[in-house]
Amino acid sequence: MNFVEELTWRGMVHDVMPGTEEQLKKELTSAYVGIDPTADSLHIGHLVSVMMLKHFQACGHKPIVLVGGATGMIGDPSGKSAERNLLDEPTLRKNQEGLKKQLALFLDFDSSMDNGAELVNNYDWMKEFSFLEFIRDIGKHITVNYMMSKDSVKKRLGSESKEGMSFTEFTYQLVQGFDFLQLYRDKNCKIQMGGSDQWGNITTGTELIRRKERGEAFALTCPLITKADGGKFGKTESGNIWLDPEKTSPYHFFQFWMNTSDADAEKYIKIFTMLTKDEVAELVKEQNEAPHLRAMQKRLAQEVTVMVHGQEAYDSAVEASQILFGKATTEALRKIDEQTLLAVFEGVPQFKVDAKLFTDGVNVIDLLADAAMVFPSKGELRRTIKAGGMSVNKEKVTDAELKFDTSALLNDKYLLVQKGKKNYFLVIAE
Repeated sequence: MNFVEELTWRGMVHDVMPGTEEQLKKELTSAYVGIDPTADSLHIGHLVSVMMLKHFQACGHKPIVLVGGATGMIGDPSGKSAERNLLDEPTLRKNQEGLKKQLALFLDFDSSMDNGAELVNNYDWMKEFSFLEFIRDIGKHITVNYMMSKDSVKKRLGSESKEGMSFTEFTYQLVQGFDFLQLYRDKNCKIQMGGSDQWGNITTGTELIRRKERGEAFALTCPLITKADGGKFGKTESGNIWLDPEKTSPYHFFQFWMNTSDADAEKYIKIFTMLTKDEVAELVKEQNEAPHLRAMQKRLAQEVTVMVHGQEAYDSAVEASQILFGKATTEALRKIDEQTLLAVFEGVPQFKVDAKLFTDGVNVIDLLADAAMVFPSKGELRRTIKAGGMSVNKEKVTDAELKFDTSALLNDKYLLVQKGKKNYFLVIAE
């Protein structure tokens, strides 16, 4: 496959330096993307550049991921209004390990392959580099005029910024440029890729390689992903959508992709999946013919969730999503793990009761109108049962004398109460 052509039809090319495509046609080429190790997990905002590397490897070339241990200690001025928190080395190393495990979901790190992926940390070559050495060997090759011309610098120094820009951040592009130079020397890496806001930093690297090594290096950036309504991609009310299942449950991860608009789904399915042009065209056709069936969102959610969390977690998320729409059975409810159950019913009213109640068995009326107070009175609860308006664990309750023991508890702890079609309550036995 032609890498630039592949990314172009997917809407993943913003700027590409002349000669990049010719370089890729000429020989197996190495390219890198930088990721700041500010956490021990990637979030979906990182996925665009990771997918660029995945396509790069699929086209037969060698991807390199640079963990910015040194640059993570500084902060990047690109589009930021303030400096980032500085990290210590133990935290950086811990975060690096977490990132590599997740990157292995997308990239093949098999060292026996000519195009096996590699992970490097710029802290390894920056930690022994003295300030005097840096300004002597690197700083003299890039003029202040050149650095001031970058948009990322102009924004921070212009009227948009009240705080101005520290010297630390001003020198960021030199440090990133040196990374490219180092990888060019050590790994014969000739391309750097990233978001369009990184164009200035990346081209500083190509300029440094030209001036220091008389070498030729290239740059390719992708557009910054936005939502059709103008909102920021990957951000929800609860914050980032993480790849770590402990930070964002697979259910919430799945739901994020399911809830995308039709316009966004058509864009995202090209960017975040490996589906072919023909497969995407067929899905677009299906979506246009029957938009209410949400074929695009379903396939998008399936592809990305399976890629990140695996088939089992995807199946569980699909089953869990059926619960809220009234299609799930008691059997399906019992199969759902505790984390997913809590994710599905996040925000519903919860009532904690003494677990000892279930040891001997507790009457439904005493439990839900007295111990848990799901219903304001025993009379109202009886009337609801008589009218067939209440279910426990997806089974309709028809007997006001029904008793619950420990066998009724989901995950040995929970009871799901449903009043009417949409009102859910979670009783927690502790």
